Amino acid sequence: MVSKDLVAATSTPLILSILSTGESYGYAIIKRVRELSGNELEWTDGMLYPVLHRLKDQGHVISIWRTAENRRRRKYYRITTSGRRELGRLREQWDTVNSTLTRAWDQMED
Repeated sequence: MVSKDLVAATSTPLILSILSTGESYGYAIIKRVRELSGNELEWTDGMLYPVLHRLKDQGHVISIWRTAENRRRRKYYRITTSGRRELGRLREQWDTVNSTLTRAWDQMED
């Protein structure tokens, strides 16, 4: 199981990455995270929606109410230009962290 701290740290870049491929709604985002992680990450509504609301407040995503084929109304989220810039910035930071950890772990004695 992945620690809560790591889940929290990765939530913003994961959500923005998922939305960079097209708009989506809450349950579909949760399902996509599960798929991408090979069922290792199990997000809940209580974890997802506060992050989406924060990203919306920051101008990184917008939301649109739509009626689905089953006539159910869903709130869809879409990444903005600002969100794409933020995703690029976060990706650079994660690349730095990842390469640093990889180098440190490669130097560990077995």
